[in-house]
This record gives sequence, structure tokens and C-alpha cells, in this order.
Amino acid sequence: MISRAISLEYFGSLWMVVEVVGSLGIGILSGSLALIAFGGDSVVELLSAFVVFAHLRGDVTGTAGAGRRTAWTTTILLLALIPTIGLASVLSYSSGLRPEGTLLGVAIAVGAVVIMPYLWLRKRKIGKVTNCLPLSIDAVESATCFLMSIALLGGLLAEYFFGLWWADYLATAVILAFVAREGLESYREIG
Repeated sequence: MISRAISLEYFGSLWMVVEVVGSLGIGILSGSLALIAFGGDSVVELLSAFVVFAHLRGDVTGTAGAGRRTAWTTTILLLALIPTIGLASVLSYSSGLRPEGTLLGVAIAVGAVVIMPYLWLRKRKIGKVTNCLPLSIDAVESATCFLMSIALLGGLLAEYFFGLWWADYLATAVILAFVAREGLESYREIG
């Protein structure tokens, strides 16, 4: 079962690299804060996946102490996103930045909508069977990423097809709410 978890983390990491590079690159080029926020969350998820991957490779028995340290690391990384995205949103909005809709951004969001439910459900199942707290927390991050990708997709589609530039800021606010909820859930699960 641990080998399945390792394979799953590897596959998830490959997708996260696509999300990070695509979301941040396209977000910066198009001025889409929602894509940049999504990419920032993807960076945290990628770091979290590496931490969980290292935990699974080095501690296949699921030692409580190592699992707890890994869980704290992933939670701290996640909580660090909140002020970063929030401050960027305020600065971006107050400077009058109007994001442009982009089909490449829509493609990234669609990919996440398709892939993240699979990762979430598999990580959750394996985390429960193996009683691996870091993998269970990583599953919560995948679930949140799925929900964020739906918000991102809605915002990007509204921008692209209807020119509603403010939908990007609305999607960013929704993403921030999910990140905050995810961070609090992780904190409670560890505590």
C-alpha cells in the first residue's frame, strides 16, 4: 500500500509541476491574480507532496513523530500562502490591474478539475488504510485544489467569454477562502 502511495505522490507531483509553471507563467503574462494564487497554492502542494513523498520513502511504518513533523511542515507552508495572496490581491486591485482572459489558463483549470478528484480520493483511501496523517492532510489539499480549480475555471471563463475582469478577483477571494479553510483543517487535524 505504501508503494501505491509513493506512486500516487509521484504522479501528483508531476501534475503539480504543470500547474505551478502553467498557472504562474500564464497568470503573470495575463495579469490574472486568480491564476497566480492558484499557482501559489500549487507550489505549496508540490512542496507538501515532496515532504510527504520523503516521509513515505523514509518512514514506511508511519512513525507518529515523523508523521507529525511532516504534517506541521505542510500546514505551515499552506498558512503562509494566505497573507501572500491577500496582499497581492489588495495591491493588484488598488493599482487598477485588469486581468485578461486566457484559453491556456482555462486549460490548466480544466486539467485540475479532471485530475484532482482522482488524487484526492486515492490519497484519502490510502491515508486511511495506512493511518498516515501526512498523506491524509495531503488528500485534503487535493480536495481543496479541486474546489479551487472549479472557482478558477468559473472566473477564467467569465473573463474570457464575457469580459468580466472582476471575476478574477472574485475567484481569487474564493481560492483564498479555500486555502484558509484547508489550513485550519490541517491545523486542527494535527492539534
